[in-house]
Amino acid sequence: MSVMATADVRDELSCSICLILYTEPVMLPCGHNFCQGCIEKVLDTQEGSGAYSCPECRQEYEERPALPRNRTLGNIAERFRPTETQLGETGIFCTYCVLSPVPAAKSCLLCEASLCDTHLRGHSQSHKHILTAPTRSFGERTCGDSICVCVSCCRIGEHRGHRVELLSEASEKKKETLRQVLEKLRPEREETERGAQRLQERRREVAEKSAGETERVTALFRDIREQLEALEKRLLNDISSQKEKIFLHLQGLMEQLEIKKDELSRKIRHIEELCNMADPLTVLQERESHGAADNEGGRERDDEEEHNVEYDTEEEDSEGSDSEGGRERDDMKVPPEEDLDVILISEIIIQSLEGKVSEIKRSYCPRENSFLYLDSNTAHHLLKITNGSKKAEKNEYWADRKVIDQTSESFLDHTQVLTTRSFHSGRHYWEVDCSKAVNWRVGVAYPSIERGGHHSHIGNNNKSWVVAQKASIRNGKFQCSLCAAHDGEETSLSDPQVSSKPIKQIRVYLDYEAGRLSFYELSETIRHLHTFTAKFTEPLHVAFWVREGSVTIQQ
Repeated sequence: MSVMATADVRDELSCSICLILYTEPVMLPCGHNFCQGCIEKVLDTQEGSGAYSCPECRQEYEERPALPRNRTLGNIAERFRPTETQLGETGIFCTYCVLSPVPAAKSCLLCEASLCDTHLRGHSQSHKHILTAPTRSFGERTCGDSICVCVSCCRIGEHRGHRVELLSEASEKKKETLRQVLEKLRPEREETERGAQRLQERRREVAEKSAGETERVTALFRDIREQLEALEKRLLNDISSQKEKIFLHLQGLMEQLEIKKDELSRKIRHIEELCNMADPLTVLQERESHGAADNEGGRERDDEEEHNVEYDTEEEDSEGSDSEGGRERDDMKVPPEEDLDVILISEIIIQSLEGKVSEIKRSYCPRENSFLYLDSNTAHHLLKITNGSKKAEKNEYWADRKVIDQTSESFLDHTQVLTTRSFHSGRHYWEVDCSKAVNWRVGVAYPSIERGGHHSHIGNNNKSWVVAQKASIRNGKFQCSLCAAHDGEETSLSDPQVSSKPIKQIRVYLDYEAGRLSFYELSETIRHLHTFTAKFTEPLHVAFWVREGSVTIQQ
């Protein structure tokens, strides 16, 4: 049997699911055959939908179909396997048949790939694509070009018949490439310098903030030094540890940028020297002469530096495009999360000083807002506002309220509500009881948030910031996942390795001027959930969404 005929037979004996020869083939009532293991997996996935169908013709069955074995087809497939093995005696298989090895019929010297009969039909018929017997030795058939040769070698020597060009023309082509690289390296160096300056400024800000927090913590413990020296030492060490951790990270970034700047400067100087050379031969032979100069000078270079200036233009283009477009590179951005967690330090102090909690809250924490009330005018018609306008409960029996109490401020499509009070300055915090609900969203929103449509859901637009809890049942187990949402983008806050339990109480901190919104879980230990950083441009209302159950603003 020919190779082409073998390929055609092999296609008929291949499962349409796994695309390899049948293994224990079975037949559906519609007449199509599949590997027993393949079709059973497909039927298992369809079991939850209550309907089964053939993957080939889509014929549906109300019950899971029986799978009788097709012994005739199985015997033919088994007899075909030895034939396929014999065809592959050369050990050279098709480059493009990745699911199972198929013997190669030809090899293309231009593509440096081996092809079976199936892929050979769709291969380019150009004369440049030279086809030979299957081979692995593509490298032995190439010529080491890109070297300088004399006229005699071109006409009668070993390079006879090769494509050649004048030294001056080759030199100009290389110079043009170098100029393009130079145009990309210069703005990149400038952006690197700006990134280093920004890191210096952030380091100074962190140092000032660290000093201020250290002084405040020290003053707080001065009056109770005898009883709480251990606690004071612990907190100061925590602050110092955070500062040193941030410093260490910023210092590492600064050192990387300095190294990068020096490397870029070295490359630029070297390329400028090449571009200013008048001798074209020297430019083209730059690799050898540069390596020799390095050896004579005794300088040591990494392997990457010895590659001279044969840069990967694709890499340079991708790296340089951000600079040309005015966008800031990721490795030059000042990380916004590198800051002292002052709120967490405050909470540790509050929990430790049991007898001094009230005093510490007054001197150390943002102002607690016990005068927050839910605005029934903004509430969805299925939300019942009770408990002195502190509690929002979803109640399906309130469906008639849509006609009676709905206003122009009411949310139309999502069971959510805003507070009557908003914040336009200052530092504040409030606590929310979420123990009576499992699917909820808690956060803040601008008063201009849309009242209807998909984008009116808090967290799905650029006018709200929330932390959301979602409940689901996986493998018969009840699980909760947590995420932060803003402008439709969600950031997972759950640890996939840890079984997440529903959050019962949450505390929210707002520093309006600093543009920081922080969420903490209140349990036996305080756990930081997420911090948003933004430039707020409107007053912020506290916002809630609940799918079932209720959420309550704590007194």
